[in-house]
Amino acid sequence: MPDILIIGGGIAGLLTARELALAGASVTLLERNPRLARESSWAGGGILSPLYPWRYPAAVTRLARWSRRAYPLLCEELEEETGIDPQHLESGLFIHSPEEEAEALEWATRWEEPAERVDAAALHRMEPARRDPPASMLWFPKIAQVRNPRLVKALAADLERRGVSRTTGAPVERVELSQGGTVAVHAGGQRWTAEKVVVCAGAWSGRLLASCPPAPAIRPVRGQMLLFRARPGLIRHMVLERDRYAIPRKDGRVLFGSTLEEAGFEKVATEAARRELHRIAVSRFPALGGCPVERHWAGLRPGSPGGIPYIGPHPQSSRLFVNAGHFRNGVVLAPASARLAADLLLGREPILDPTPYGWQAERPRA
Repeated sequence: MPDILIIGGGIAGLLTARELALAGASVTLLERNPRLARESSWAGGGILSPLYPWRYPAAVTRLARWSRRAYPLLCEELEEETGIDPQHLESGLFIHSPEEEAEALEWATRWEEPAERVDAAALHRMEPARRDPPASMLWFPKIAQVRNPRLVKALAADLERRGVSRTTGAPVERVELSQGGTVAVHAGGQRWTAEKVVVCAGAWSGRLLASCPPAPAIRPVRGQMLLFRARPGLIRHMVLERDRYAIPRKDGRVLFGSTLEEAGFEKVATEAARRELHRIAVSRFPALGGCPVERHWAGLRPGSPGGIPYIGPHPQSSRLFVNAGHFRNGVVLAPASARLAADLLLGREPILDPTPYGWQAERPRA
């Protein structure tokens, strides 16, 4: 019986497993899919900041700040240990939100985030591919990105080196919580037990814990993305406008997304979303019109009230934990949430006050 059983092999589960393995714990990881990290961890954009960060509660900002400081060393270690480069890139982020500029700059000052307002001429010099740039945009030069498919590949390889046991293709049928607080997990035709169980199952976390009330208020929210095969340097920085963003990768490819759809667990990429995303992308960056669309996909985000993840023990058992509900910010919040979850699991001094992430914490209405 392992010390800790983790349900979910996305970025939250992988990083939680890594933190626990680094501390010497025996860890087993269960993943519903045949391959690890093929849900929102793979589908997202990898921007290392919440979108419109000033709109989020301070609890989200604190996790994001801790993670952003941790990412350069994490990526360096993973590349050194596995040979896989997660491509941490400080490409900076433009945000168009003219009605919120004063609020955003005040937020940036309060949280010591470099930011400035740039006019259309400056934007054209920095991002010449942007046609008819807005009169002004906010420029956040220190916001970075990672190539999340590479990041999770590196994490999976790192865990294999560390001897973390994993079973894929094992969807969890149910989680049982006894009156004495012990936990049993039924998955892949087997009954699994451990000293402690951590649910890191993303959008599926609320459904899995429905048998152990109270369940966290986590629901699936579909997002769709396009990937353009463009030349390096065509788009130079990340650009966010009216909830649609462009993310240029090191090799020139450009991600463009993303939709927000309440579609339950229906993870289907639709032709209507493809047309809409392509139209908006080309209207902003006409050069993308000559670039082939390499891929179009959909993913399910783990929506939660206020985007605040649940991190900590279940109210009915100190042996059942959760680290889920990161909504649109799974990649940027994952290092901090994994470290905080590990601190709580192991009884260490936590990196942050865990109160805002607990089951009983007051959250904005969903």
